[in-house]
Amino acid sequence: MTSHTERTSRVLPYVLIIIGTLLVLVASQAVISSRAQIFLSVSVLLFALFVRKKSGYLPSLLMIGLSIFISLRYIFWRLLHTLAFEGWLQSTLMLTLLFAETYSWIILFLGYMQLSWPLNRKECSLPEDQTLWPHVDVFIPTYNEDLDVVRNTVLAAMTMDWPKDKLHVYLLDDGRRPVFQAFAQDVGVNYITRPNNAHAKAGNLNHALEQTQGELVAVFDCDHIPVKSFLVRTIGWMVLNPRISLVQTPQHFYSLDPFQRNLDTYGHIPPESNLFYGLVQPGNDFWNATLFCGSGAILRRKALESIHGFAVETVTEDAHTSLKMQRKGWESAYLRETLAGGLATESLALHVGQRIRWARGMVQIFRLDNPLLGRGLSLGQRLCYLSAMLHFFFPIPRLIFLIAPLAFLCLGQNIIYATPEAVMIYAIPHLLQSLMTQSRIQGRWRYSIWNYVYETSIAIFLAPVVLVAFFAPSRGKFNVTAKGGLITRNFLDTRMVRPNVIMCCILVVAAIVGVVGMVMYRANPVLFQTYAMNLLWVLANLLIVLAAITVGYERKQNRRAPRIPAQLAVSVTDPLRQKCYAATTVDLSKGGASLRMSEPLPADLEVVNVEYSNPHDKITMNVPAQIINQQGTFVRLEWRNRTIQDETSIVEMIFGRSDAWSHWSDYSKDKPLHSLNLLGRGIINFMLIVVLRRRPIG
Repeated sequence: MTSHTERTSRVLPYVLIIIGTLLVLVASQAVISSRAQIFLSVSVLLFALFVRKKSGYLPSLLMIGLSIFISLRYIFWRLLHTLAFEGWLQSTLMLTLLFAETYSWIILFLGYMQLSWPLNRKECSLPEDQTLWPHVDVFIPTYNEDLDVVRNTVLAAMTMDWPKDKLHVYLLDDGRRPVFQAFAQDVGVNYITRPNNAHAKAGNLNHALEQTQGELVAVFDCDHIPVKSFLVRTIGWMVLNPRISLVQTPQHFYSLDPFQRNLDTYGHIPPESNLFYGLVQPGNDFWNATLFCGSGAILRRKALESIHGFAVETVTEDAHTSLKMQRKGWESAYLRETLAGGLATESLALHVGQRIRWARGMVQIFRLDNPLLGRGLSLGQRLCYLSAMLHFFFPIPRLIFLIAPLAFLCLGQNIIYATPEAVMIYAIPHLLQSLMTQSRIQGRWRYSIWNYVYETSIAIFLAPVVLVAFFAPSRGKFNVTAKGGLITRNFLDTRMVRPNVIMCCILVVAAIVGVVGMVMYRANPVLFQTYAMNLLWVLANLLIVLAAITVGYERKQNRRAPRIPAQLAVSVTDPLRQKCYAATTVDLSKGGASLRMSEPLPADLEVVNVEYSNPHDKITMNVPAQIINQQGTFVRLEWRNRTIQDETSIVEMIFGRSDAWSHWSDYSKDKPLHSLNLLGRGIINFMLIVVLRRRPIG
């Protein structure tokens, strides 16, 4: 039963939001003088700066309320005092900008609602009596991926901690490849295929549901490798509460995505996915609106059967499946523990292709199964799903904001009917307050400004997809994201950066027009300020576009097995001399390892045995390795695994440890100026490498 404290913690945010919204709506419409608006904005900003340093949820809620208040004052001012219709062109441009601003405010509000009270659910213990533990079917769907990518996931799934008679691993091969069937037979897992590829991944999973009987279903994308403790750390919630249909965990990527690699931000800037898995999903969990993300999840068979299996109506079968289950009254849970690691997209082109599918699918759900309509969802669930779907409309407003200052600079159209002074005293507080509030609540999960870079990099490619999916939701098909590829040389992907290069040239021309206008009208204060304001807008956009172009410079990545930093105590044995050396790993990969020895190895030594033991995770390894090179106490090895058992031991050592991915959120809290500095450094390095052919700065 739900305790009084738990009920209070769930009801309190609703009460605070309702009361705060009513007060803010009334206060934000008050008409005051420009001087009073400046005084109000500065006072709120100073109070927010003071509150920002306090810990706990209450300061965050106060900052959210202040940000909504200031932003509402801005949007009401825009709607009531800045609109004037002077011809079809000017009216069209004016309403287009207003649409983008209104969309941004809605997304801001929905984001605040989602993140107002993250649940941060803890693990739930299983019963000591293992006879009460359910049977689990593990589904690993694959279509056209290399076997080398799939092997790791299958071997790791086989060794998960669970009673062997209740663990059933299935390799679901939609590619109908004999080599995959032979591999499944060799390692002892079940192999399922089908005569066609109807409904892509969702159809593959549904076909497997018909062939299996387990009470629970665990789904892993074929490149997502679970830790050994995945099941025992997630299923406790399913046993405790039979109404829970889904337990989702974060999707962590141990290889670098194109933003981390091409902008050289690994370890400095959180990856784009961290915000969703670190903060948005715990926020969704509070409202009982956890989204199924297609991998790293446990689902209840009865819940799936109640909606006739995984959703097939859209190309994002995962989110749609959780929506349909929650419409049926099933509950959901999110555990913010990284219990699996996968491969990120290798290039910007592949990244864009993946996001195209996500955007198309979420817009399809918005059209075909809109969360605001129909029965079965609470208000919180409706708003969480609405936020997730509306988010993928971002390409259109992003492009509007990029070209909006050109309306005045290049076409002479005034699309905000107000003095530059009035625009600044309403817009700047709105931007600063929202920036500061988001920096506070997003903390170490996303850094300021970088979301603009990410959105700008892919907006031009997603915009037509979003429009087509909105007006023709039945069009479009599922596309598989390729993983495990190589980039053998450095190169600028001109196809991917061409739209932003064109945008950059347009913005440079607009900036020149702005400077010329300021010079020509320096004696006219209003025109001078108008040109200056639009010039600053253009320069800010130019900075973001330059960073977006930088992402398209693909850095070489010719390791098929990415090296993963890890400091593990191992023993290295010389089989000839029967001497054992202590060592610590520096990094690990499926191909080999780098070690720091306690003392140098003999110069004539070529082959050693590497031993590792982890009693906590029940991992033991003793695998031969070839010495590739040695410099003092630093040694590089290449595995010489001879058997499936050797390969399984290596997979367990690298990927199976409970703490394998515990570092995923080890980032300091956001500092907007530091974030801006890193952005500038990335652009400068790009200029030095590509344009000037010089070494980047350190």
